Amino acid sequence: MTPAEPPPDPAAPATRPATLLEIAGAVFWSFFGIRKGTAMQRDAVTIKPHQVIVVGILAAAILVASLLILVRLITHSV
Repeated sequence: MTPAEPPPDPAAPATRPATLLEIAGAVFWSFFGIRKGTAMQRDAVTIKPHQVIVVGILAAAILVASLLILVRLITHSV
């Protein structure tokens, strides 16, 4: 016989999955190393690690591509 799972704590807030905007915001602020403690704790509960990895790779690719375009525009106009 398996032990029964304890009932959920009614005082605990219900966890909901993070939205894409919340994940992107967490990744954006982590690029700068600035994050409030309460926001970090909230993100630790609502954001899954694979979501951060995917959004982080996409954000890094966008950053690199935009820097390459900016450098090409500057060097082409000179």
